Amino acid sequence: MVFDIGGVLEITQEMTFTWNWESKLGLSPGEIGRRLADVWAGGSVGSVSEDHVHRSIGDRLDLSGAEVELMMSQMWSEYLGIGNDELIEYLRGLRPRYRTGILSNSFVGAREREQEAYDFPALVDDLVYSHEVGMNKPDPRIYQLTCTRLGVAPEETIFLDDLEVNVTGAREAGLHAVLYRNNSQAVAELEATISAQVT
Repeated sequence: MVFDIGGVLEITQEMTFTWNWESKLGLSPGEIGRRLADVWAGGSVGSVSEDHVHRSIGDRLDLSGAEVELMMSQMWSEYLGIGNDELIEYLRGLRPRYRTGILSNSFVGAREREQEAYDFPALVDDLVYSHEVGMNKPDPRIYQLTCTRLGVAPEETIFLDDLEVNVTGAREAGLHAVLYRNNSQAVAELEATISAQVT
């Protein structure tokens, strides 16, 4: 049983910190995203460090160190959202009957912050972050890697994610996958999928 984080184990909203900073800096909508596209992409697969991210933001947006820290603090607050306690407890209760994992498209620095906020590593048998393995969902290799690290075959694995593209990618990689919409729907579909595999 493998779960996504953002939008699933964390309740998150659309990231708005860039809109706020564009307004503050007098930039057109989407300008921060354009100037930092390679930085955001690199951070998601770990090809750049947090220090590089901070330096790039300061250089490209002409911000002071304190302003960069404030922007990133706002980013992380939105990134972390709030814990989906009901689903976290459901996942916790799956052990030891099942091997459990987390597979997340992440950003450099996420492990430390999410561990402090939610202690996800203690919740599951393994946690795969895109920024640590150098690839993102829906790359089929990341699903295979997750299964390999859990010691299970794809067809023995059930994956929960809130994005259709990632669910489709998981299915194409041979996993069973459920699209998250809400807790009751997700748990019901997960339990039905479990029952179908057992019978």
